[in-house]
Amino acid sequence: MADERPSFVFYRYRPSMAAAVIFILLFAISSLLHAKVLFQKRIWYFIPFVVGCLFETVGYIGRAMSSPEFPNFTKNPYIIQSILLLLGPTLFAASIYMILGRLVVLLEAEKYSLIKPRWLTKVFVLGDVLSFFAQGGGGGMLTQAKSVDDVRRGEDIIIGGLCIQILFFGFFMIVTFVFHKRIAKNPTRNALALPTPWRKLILVLYLSSTLIMVRSVYRVAEYALGSDGELQSKEAYLYCLDALPMLIVSLAYNWFHPSRVINRDGHERMSVTSLEVLG
Repeated sequence: MADERPSFVFYRYRPSMAAAVIFILLFAISSLLHAKVLFQKRIWYFIPFVVGCLFETVGYIGRAMSSPEFPNFTKNPYIIQSILLLLGPTLFAASIYMILGRLVVLLEAEKYSLIKPRWLTKVFVLGDVLSFFAQGGGGGMLTQAKSVDDVRRGEDIIIGGLCIQILFFGFFMIVTFVFHKRIAKNPTRNALALPTPWRKLILVLYLSSTLIMVRSVYRVAEYALGSDGELQSKEAYLYCLDALPMLIVSLAYNWFHPSRVINRDGHERMSVTSLEVLG
C-alpha cells in the first residue's frame, strides 16, 4: 500500500541567496543583450533562445525567493525555479537546431547533411517539443506530489523527457559533426565565397551542444537518484552542472551571435533554390 503522507521535500539545504542573485544578474544582462539583437536584426528563429534566457533569469529569482524562507519553504517559489530551470535549456536547443538548418542552406551544402534541410529543423524541434512537455508535465506533477508514489512518478516522467532530449540532441551532434567534416573536406562554392565566419559558428554549436548534453545527463542522474540522492542534497551540483554550463551557452551566443552569419542580409544572398529548400 502506497504511503499517502506528504513526503516531497522542496530543498534539503538553504538555497544560497548570493549565488542566486549572481546568476539572476548575469542571465538578465545576457537576456537583454539577446533581446536587443533579436529586435534590431529581426532574427525570429532566435526567439526560443531568448525566452530560454528569461526562463533561467526568473528561475533563479525563484531560488532567491526561497532562500529567506528556510526551513519552512512555500510552494510557489519552488515551482518557479523547478519548472523554469528545467525547461530553459530545452528552448536553447530549439534555436540551436534552427541555426544548423539555416547554416546548411546558406552554404548550399544540402548534400552534406544526413537529414534534408527541409526536415532537419522539423525533426529536431519535434523531439524538443516532446521533451519540453514531458519535462513540464513531470515537473508539475512533482510540485503537486502528495505521496512517495507521486514523487517517483513525476521524477520518472522528467527522466523520460530528459532522455528524449539526450537522444535527439546526441543525434543532432552527430549530424553537425558529419556535416562539418564533409564541408571541411569538400567546401561548396558558398562556403568558399561567403565572407561570414561560419566556421566559428560551428565551433559555438559544438560548445553549446556539449554543455547542454552535460547538463541533461546531470539532470537525468539527479532525478534517477531521487530526492534523497547526493545530487539533490547539495546545491553546488546545480550551480556547477546546470547553472554555469547554461550561462556559458548564453554568453557564448552573446560573444558570437549567429546573426553574424545568418541574418536577413544573409538570407537575401541565398539563391531562390536555397530558400525553397529552407521552406
